[in-house]
Amino acid sequence: MFCLPENEHFERDYGSIIMSVRTGMRPGKGDRDLGYNFFKITQLKENFRQKLNTFVGSLGSAISDGKKISFADNDISYVLQLQHDRIKEKGLNLEMEIYDRDTNTNATVGSEWKDEHYESYVCNEQLGIKRKFTRDGKKVYADNKKSVLYTTITDVTTGIHPDDETISCPNCGSVSTIARIQGGCPYCGTVYKMDDLFPKVTAYYSLEDVGIAGNEHKASMRLFITITGIVFALIPVIANFPDYFALLTGQSDDIELIFTPFLLLPIGLLAGYFFYSIFLAVRLISVGSRQSSGKWGTIGSRAKFEQRMRQYSPEFSFEYFTSKAISLIKTAVYAPNEQELLFYRGGAMDPWFKDIIDLNYGGALGVVGIKEENGTVTITTDAFFDVLHAAGDKIKSKRSTFRAVFQRRTDIPIDMGFSMTKIQCPTCGGSFNAVQNKLCPHCGNAYDIESQDWVLVSIERE
Repeated sequence: MFCLPENEHFERDYGSIIMSVRTGMRPGKGDRDLGYNFFKITQLKENFRQKLNTFVGSLGSAISDGKKISFADNDISYVLQLQHDRIKEKGLNLEMEIYDRDTNTNATVGSEWKDEHYESYVCNEQLGIKRKFTRDGKKVYADNKKSVLYTTITDVTTGIHPDDETISCPNCGSVSTIARIQGGCPYCGTVYKMDDLFPKVTAYYSLEDVGIAGNEHKASMRLFITITGIVFALIPVIANFPDYFALLTGQSDDIELIFTPFLLLPIGLLAGYFFYSIFLAVRLISVGSRQSSGKWGTIGSRAKFEQRMRQYSPEFSFEYFTSKAISLIKTAVYAPNEQELLFYRGGAMDPWFKDIIDLNYGGALGVVGIKEENGTVTITTDAFFDVLHAAGDKIKSKRSTFRAVFQRRTDIPIDMGFSMTKIQCPTCGGSFNAVQNKLCPHCGNAYDIESQDWVLVSIERE
């Protein structure tokens, strides 16, 4: 699975100043070395946009109904299935709708990076996410959040086809090489073009939006201005009620009193617009502060990680590490028994984790410490999440920080196309799901996952 930029919402909402402080680099060779460019904004291609829209449209049904997710990589598909199973295990039903808040705009590209074979684009789009959980027909929890959905969409680098790399058949799920599957899947016979296999969505998360999309402001602004105008018009009436009462009952002929509210009405409308602008500014600061609460300590994590890791290989990018870390955490949390997972090396997790029914990455991953010993690097992180926790008869929404520790060998370059859910045994060549099997089901040999990718050593609540 590919990855998401560290603190993407910081880039979007607070600008490049924070980015410059965080990276400690100016745009130039330092960014190109690691295959990441903060400053170049690329328009999303039409075929990318079509597949992304289809993915978003099928995301709700994948979680709520267990249906197949369109144009997603294997790791996303597997985690979504685990989440669906967890919701059903809790006796819950989910109705989920993702709707477009501004039909006049499409997803935009915020950043991009690439390696020898793949190029990835991080897109953001202002969407609404509506959810309702019920049990036995009774509502247990509901929300409707104005959000920004961040998705990473990955394509094969132009002119370079990694023909010998493995890929899962979109039809039957069997593993084959890219070159072979284009001539016909050896298991189901389906023939694919490269455009059928790529681009695909390789990561996603959502954050509460600090901005306003499209025409959302119009209704609230009209209401705000109208109420303020009416209040201003009523002030002289209330302040001089006896005089107005006398005029209405014929005891006074001071006609000028009638015109005073009408003179104050336009002043009230202008004041309403001014107050509405203040309201928007306060909302921006409030939501932004709430989103970034506790996360400022993650600034500098990218530089800390890459300055240490690129001495081993430039493929150790923070983007890939972030995405893999979030994927491993989600899988371990949603899995019925994390002890059976090939990539999990820790003890029994806190039972609290097994009551989580939604785990949304909060847009920040902080590197607490890096240690290298005997050819293995250990990374201690603080990962921020928005959590839905279903314990007993209640569902609670909370923001949580998890202290997660990861390990990986430093002498093996990263393979960006590696998938936890579909691998081939190096001993016998058989394909199997590395998430579900610690031993190759064909030859019985153990699979050394640590020589291929990151493993999760421990995870605890902060």
